Formats: sequence, C-alpha cells, structure tokens
Amino acid sequence: MKTNTKLDRRIQMLFHTLGLSCLGGAIFLQILVFTDIAQQGYFMAVENNPAILTLEILLTAFALIYFIYIYQRLIRSIK
Repeated sequence: MKTNTKLDRRIQMLFHTLGLSCLGGAIFLQILVFTDIAQQGYFMAVENNPAILTLEILLTAFALIYFIYIYQRLIRSIK
C-alpha cells in the first residue's frame, strides 16, 4: 500500500512538472512571437520536420488539457 502511494505521488509530480513546463514554454513562446510582431509587424514560422511538428502538436494538446485541469481544480477549491 505504501509503495503504491509513493508511485502515485511520483506520477502526480511528473504530471504537474510536465504540465507546468508546457505552460511556461507556451508563455515564453508567446512573448517571443509578440516581440517579433511588434518589431517586424508580422510573424512567420515554418516547421518542415513532421516528427517535430507532431511533438509540438501533442505538447500543445497536453498543455491545453493540463490548463483546463488546473483551472477546474482552482474553481472547485473556491466553492
């Protein structure tokens, strides 16, 4: 029972670490895009590697799911 609790705790920590990392990366990229638009007036990004593009899409989907999860936890804790 105790090892199961430890494993659950580690998985939860990994989930939150990855989720917060994705959200932090998204905020950082938004700052970079905003500064590029402010300096040049437009932003253009091209990714030709399908593996990288797939990974970026998966990480974006995970970040969205994690954001919704954290938001729901916050709203439920306020009630």
